[in-house]
Amino acid sequence: MNVIMVVVFLYFLMMIAIGIVFSRVKMDHSKFLLGGKTLPGWALGLSERATGASAWIMIGYTGFVFSTGLSAIWVSVGSAIGIITAWAFLAKRFIKVRDKYNALTIPGYLAGRFGKHSRLIQSLGGMLIIVFFMFYLGAQIAGAGKTFFTTFQIDLVTGMIICTIIVIAISFGGGFISVVWTDVIQGIMMLATLTIVPILALYQISTNDLSISVALTEAGPGFDSLTGGLTGFALGVLLFNNFAWLFGYLGGEPQLSARFMALKNERDAKIGLTTVVIWSVIVYFGTTIIGLSALTLYGAGSFSDPETILPFMIMELAPPWIAGLLLAGIIAAIVTTADSQLLVVVSSVSEDILHRGLGLNLSDKQLVNISRLTVIVGALVGLVVALTSNALVYVVTSWAWAGVACTLSAAIILAFFWNRYSSIGVISTILSGLIFTIIWISTPLDQIITARITTFFIAGFFGIVFSLLFPDINQDSNHTEKTQPTLNT
Repeated sequence: MNVIMVVVFLYFLMMIAIGIVFSRVKMDHSKFLLGGKTLPGWALGLSERATGASAWIMIGYTGFVFSTGLSAIWVSVGSAIGIITAWAFLAKRFIKVRDKYNALTIPGYLAGRFGKHSRLIQSLGGMLIIVFFMFYLGAQIAGAGKTFFTTFQIDLVTGMIICTIIVIAISFGGGFISVVWTDVIQGIMMLATLTIVPILALYQISTNDLSISVALTEAGPGFDSLTGGLTGFALGVLLFNNFAWLFGYLGGEPQLSARFMALKNERDAKIGLTTVVIWSVIVYFGTTIIGLSALTLYGAGSFSDPETILPFMIMELAPPWIAGLLLAGIIAAIVTTADSQLLVVVSSVSEDILHRGLGLNLSDKQLVNISRLTVIVGALVGLVVALTSNALVYVVTSWAWAGVACTLSAAIILAFFWNRYSSIGVISTILSGLIFTIIWISTPLDQIITARITTFFIAGFFGIVFSLLFPDINQDSNHTEKTQPTLNT
């Protein structure tokens, strides 16, 4: 145990040191939020995936596979398709609109694209992100607490506080640049964890003459079936619910789209796509094997909290010094997403609401100082959310995914591909996505059909209807981003 704690402690020191190094770089507001076009495509690809995978896949998804069996695979299939679609078809468009509209955020692009009501659009977009992302951030901090408790028997609250301090230390000084470079290291650590643990687990299964297929059959009805043992409408609901992560990847997840907007050019977008595909195949395969292996080694119902499976398996199967590195990989996933989510909140406060939404005339230095202050305040609020929420990491992430990613994905798809989308349409998309998600997740309906599906289509529907009812006068048909010439940056 002492060896494991030393390895994890040294890892954290390295992460904090990176934050300190980049805090010495001269920062303006644009560089603090998007890196100033200085980051290579492969680094942004690794950063995007390390951020996008986060605690929800290492802690939440492994537990979900353990609890449901083979049908959980549709979550990884939907996510993989969404990721590849975003990098292949949307990344280049984000590069173009970033330069055309001088945008630092998704609400900033939408406000620039639709000049009418631009301040209202940017303010509403910023508030939408803040409302849900505080819960999203809280979910990551809660995931850290679970990992520290399972690994070191450290009190949950203490573990959450440790994670919060690390996130602040990384994000405060270097902003987006330090976050991306720590993401790179953390993405590599996650790859190592999700490669080594499945190998160790499969070795134990083979050594003890166990069978994954037999374990799935004995776990309960539907565990051994890709359809969960369901047919007809129930099967359709299961597939839609698990596949629904796809919709959030279509340009609307702010911390992921920020990586697109930080790309230097289209060549780097292609490099990022290649990086993302390789990383995703390894990670989704590894996490699925971990969940199935846990079922085989320990049996269904053997964990009171399925989201503690991965740290438990590491402690059980790996030698101490390897366990320390692998556990650092789990915490890496949590910290990676937490600092990126925190930076999204920061950009929403400083750029979307104060600078653009309210139109405050602030200097670059003042904006950077406000951003750094928001880092501290936002992290502390996220800690409070973690301490007061009893929901699972997977569930809370799902809510935020619906409220922000699926709402803004609908807005992005319409803005990129439909000439008649109007400023009132954008406002109605954001408001309907916010209101509908809150109503939907507050009722039993979310247990039947996830808000990750319904929010996307409801927000898109209201956006289309209100655009037709209230078109922008003298709307420029050239606004459609697919018609814009390629920009060389």
